[in-house]
This record gives sequence, C-alpha cells and structure tokens, in this order.
Amino acid sequence: MPSYSKKELMSQYVFTDVQQIRELERLQTIEQIFDPATRSRLQATGIEANWCCLEVGAGAGSIVQWLAATVGEQGKVVALDLDTQFVDRLQLPNVEVIQADIRHAPLQKHSFDLIHARYVLIHIADFQVALARMLDLLKPGGWIVIEEPDFSAARAIVGEACQSVDRVNQSILKMFTNRGMDYALGIHLPALFQNLGLQPLTVENEVPLSNGGSGVATVMKMSAIQLAQKYIETGEATAEDIEQYCLFADDPNTWAIYYATVGVIAQKSIAL
Repeated sequence: MPSYSKKELMSQYVFTDVQQIRELERLQTIEQIFDPATRSRLQATGIEANWCCLEVGAGAGSIVQWLAATVGEQGKVVALDLDTQFVDRLQLPNVEVIQADIRHAPLQKHSFDLIHARYVLIHIADFQVALARMLDLLKPGGWIVIEEPDFSAARAIVGEACQSVDRVNQSILKMFTNRGMDYALGIHLPALFQNLGLQPLTVENEVPLSNGGSGVATVMKMSAIQLAQKYIETGEATAEDIEQYCLFADDPNTWAIYYATVGVIAQKSIAL
C-alpha cells in the first residue's frame, strides 16, 4: 500500500487551506440543511442494527453520529476523511475514524453493508476510481447512497446583481473544469450507476429555488468567501463580483438556483 502525505491527499480538494473555523461553520450549515434528506435516503436502504457502514467524507460528523445510533452497539461505522479533525472528537465506541483517501484507504474488500458519500466525488478528478473502490468495499447485496451537486443548474433569477452572480457561477464551473473535475457530476450519476449494473436504482433530483438568506444561499456565500481567490484566478469573476454575490445571497428579495443535488440509492448485485 503506497504512503501518502496529508498534503498529497488533499491536493485536489477545493477547500484545502481555508480557515478551519469558517470551514467547520460551513460544514455544520450543510448538515443543518441537507441532513434530513440524507437520513431519508439512508433509511430507504432498510438500514438496521448490526450493519457495518462507511461514511466517505465524514465532514463535521453529524451523519456519522446518526449512523452510529442507528446500527447500535453491535454495528460499526467507519468515518473516512482526508482531514479528520472535526470527527476525532466523537469518541463513540462503535465508530472508527480513519484519515485517508478513499482511493487508497486501508480497508478490506466486501466489508460494508452500506456506503454513503455526500459532495465528495465532485472533488476527485478520477472519481470513477473512487467509486470503483467503494463498490469493491461493499458487500454483495449491500447498499450505496451517493449525493452530488450539479452546478450547471445554477442561475440568478431576481435581483440587481444577477450579472455578478452569473459571473461567479461561471467562475465556479471553470474552477472545477481547470482541475479536471466534473462540475455537473450529479446529473451523470444515474447513468454511471446503471452502467455499473447497480440495482434497484432510485434517483432524486433536488433543485431548490432559493431566496437570499436561505440555507443554500448562506452556504454558497460561505463558499464564495473561502474560495474567493480561486474564483478570481479563473478570470471569470472579479473581487467586486464576489462582493455583490455575497450581498445577493444575504438579500431576502433576491432569488436564484445555486445548484442542484442529485441523490442516487442503489444495491450491489449478489453476483458482483
């Protein structure tokens, strides 16, 4: 097994080198907004006590805690992340925290009844390798739940700064493209899963129309503040555009689609 430094493991993640307090706040805000839908998708797999689960990209740890409570003392949850500082504190008896890249994590084949990842694959240029690794770790008959964004859905609708918002949206697309990543990965997941022979397939596409001050708008404002320099470096947006984007995201009289989230639930064939 090759050895990787923390710097090498995090080289692709766009939120590397951001202020950690702000990053924790951003992750916790994401949890508040998206955990209800995530829990619903996980429950759809029939998750029960004694299952062994893998959470890829454990973030601030809310889903890890929910999984741990659901599978009980005889179950197990592995929390995997490139940076585990926000989940190391959990100290739950049925949770193991591993700092690693999913593509190279020291885990055994066919170990898990359920694998979940939210907003992880979009940060990996060779996401097919990461997904293949997840499927290799999944038991035959096990379940996989993947949730990924589709930034191609983003557009400003109502507000004085619509042009600045659209320029920032273009900078987000270019930032991912320049890194070899698919900014619209979410909409490609269903076909990808289908081609891999996963069954049965459940697809959910959430495209919230959000006004300023709402949860999604707040998350995107947080991201814009943390990634401002990366956005500017694309040449698609200026510092003024980013300032206007943040004001737009705060104004309750503005409306926009910031991105869509596609959730896919599938079962690995017994034959795989």
